[in-house]
Amino acid sequence: MLPVVLLAAYLVHFTLLGIEPYDRSVWWAENIPIILIVLTLVVSYRYYRFSNTAYLLMSCLVFLHTIGGHYTFERVPFDVVTGFFDLQRNHFDRLAHFSVGFYAYAAAELLLVRRMVTSRIVLFAFPLTIIIAVAGSYEIFEWLYAVNADDRAGHFVLGSQGDQWDAQKDMLADTLGALAALILFYFVNRGQVRQLHRA
Repeated sequence: MLPVVLLAAYLVHFTLLGIEPYDRSVWWAENIPIILIVLTLVVSYRYYRFSNTAYLLMSCLVFLHTIGGHYTFERVPFDVVTGFFDLQRNHFDRLAHFSVGFYAYAAAELLLVRRMVTSRIVLFAFPLTIIIAVAGSYEIFEWLYAVNADDRAGHFVLGSQGDQWDAQKDMLADTLGALAALILFYFVNRGQVRQLHRA
């Protein structure tokens, strides 16, 4: 039931934030990967259903990224957080990148439920590695888009806000999100994880 509710909420969210975005080309660039993720989850639902926790965690990126696509990540109204922590830039994009790591929970869950691994090390290391690889690949996509798009759209998709280490910090945020998700996964599923270790 929860996945259906999340999908319905996303469709409303997507529709409303598709109305007069700050830059339509940026909106497409930011939303196409998310649409592909949602379509993959919808199609896979027939063959494998993740836990409600996994779907809830995966939805965080979907909703946050759709907001970023409407405003551009640099312009998302995030002043309360920026002001409270006296930050020099808008860190909404870091929050979205942190939520990318939440997909490690679903990956670990799939490995455990389908008994695709026999090692606890692999159970946790493989999802973490996947997230790091996806993070690096997405940074390359952003760079290629910035190089080939018009200057204005490229600037907003890249979203570095003048930080020369933005790509590395984004990848770090993805990795920390994955670590947080895997820690949660362990505590939620520690009984099954311990059985795997004994086996």
